[in-house]
Amino acid sequence: MNTNRIDTIRPRAPVAKASFTRRDFMARAAAFGIGVPFASSLLSTTSLAAHHGGIGAVLQTAVAQNDVPFVVAMTGNAAGVTSSRAFGDRAPGVAATMDTVFRIYSMTKAIGTTAAMQLIDRGKLSVDTPVEEILPQFADIQVLEGFDGDTPKLRAPKTKATIRHLGTHTSGLVYEFWNTDIAKYMELTGHPSILSGKKVALGYPMVFDPGTRWDYGIGIDWLGQVVEAVDGRRIDRYCQAEIFDPLGMPDTRFEVEGTMGERMCIVSMRGQDGNFSEFALAPPSQPEFYGMGHALYSTAPDYMRFIRSFLNKGQLDGARILSEAAIDQMLTNHIGDVRVGPMKTNVPAITADVNLFPGTPKTHSFGFLRVEEDVPGMRSAGSQGWAGVCNTHFWFDPAKDVAGLIMTQTLPFVEPRFMNTYGDFERAVYASLA
Repeated sequence: MNTNRIDTIRPRAPVAKASFTRRDFMARAAAFGIGVPFASSLLSTTSLAAHHGGIGAVLQTAVAQNDVPFVVAMTGNAAGVTSSRAFGDRAPGVAATMDTVFRIYSMTKAIGTTAAMQLIDRGKLSVDTPVEEILPQFADIQVLEGFDGDTPKLRAPKTKATIRHLGTHTSGLVYEFWNTDIAKYMELTGHPSILSGKKVALGYPMVFDPGTRWDYGIGIDWLGQVVEAVDGRRIDRYCQAEIFDPLGMPDTRFEVEGTMGERMCIVSMRGQDGNFSEFALAPPSQPEFYGMGHALYSTAPDYMRFIRSFLNKGQLDGARILSEAAIDQMLTNHIGDVRVGPMKTNVPAITADVNLFPGTPKTHSFGFLRVEEDVPGMRSAGSQGWAGVCNTHFWFDPAKDVAGLIMTQTLPFVEPRFMNTYGDFERAVYASLA
């Protein structure tokens, strides 16, 4: 078998164009999805899709059925890349290739936590350090308990948030997309979204006391600020020198550079008619700060090198970015008896409901979702993974020495038709090992 095969086919449904600005993103996206009851599980343990077969057949069928407009996928292990495939058009009339550039959004988070773990590994930081000891302004953040009419009710947190809380989504800082109180707070106060790139945007209130539960949000954006304060370099320069260059990731950047623009895919949103339309969306260029929750561009080959470094206990091709002890510390369960639960969407055009492996207990390592039991036909207990909002997804399985990436560029996040493809892809990957 040719393990580095690249395939392309054209999608059946044309991609219509509709231009959107960042300023009206939330309002226009919400309007786009009115009446569309998206709900999804982030991978179920049984296939919901009709097609079966090997990795290539799964992906090719998904494009042909307009489940995705295009897809780039890779698998690998500690020794190297085991398969590479691309199907469909990344832009009208332009075939997807393995070097297609993606807006990876929340796949940035794992790189942010890796940067922090490097400082922990070097004795410059601890997971138990209170955030306010490094960033005094963090002490001003309060807990939102609700509203008195249109007036937010705020109080001081009962516990101090630590570096561990930031890296595990247990800090109380939650995105507006999955929390109605934060969405209301932002509407009432005019507080900017973290996606604005403005420093003032970091001042979301908490919605619970740090360490008391898990909910998904902006903690790793704050963690990037911690790295800057401790190390002294701006986070983009730090990541370039300490992660991207050592691992050989030339297409992972905070700004579109060189030929990256020529290889960039478009973002598409599925409308009420089931077809995709272009949706103009990108991280802010030259922001006041680079948010380590969302700021990066990358490619499948680059990100595969990053996740393969974890299968190799912190090194790749002779370049070590973390000690073996740091890898072990990073990948363990960092939230104790707390469990990762479902996330209910406020904006169904942007994201469906997220229910991660229903019935499987999930925790969080210092940077990744972690499953605590084997998922039949799929990843093993202790596997790590996450995703970006435009449906770029990854996992790595240390027990079985497997890493996988499946990347497109669509909204809503985790919509059922994409997730069926992801589930079938992962099952095909593990079936190929048998």
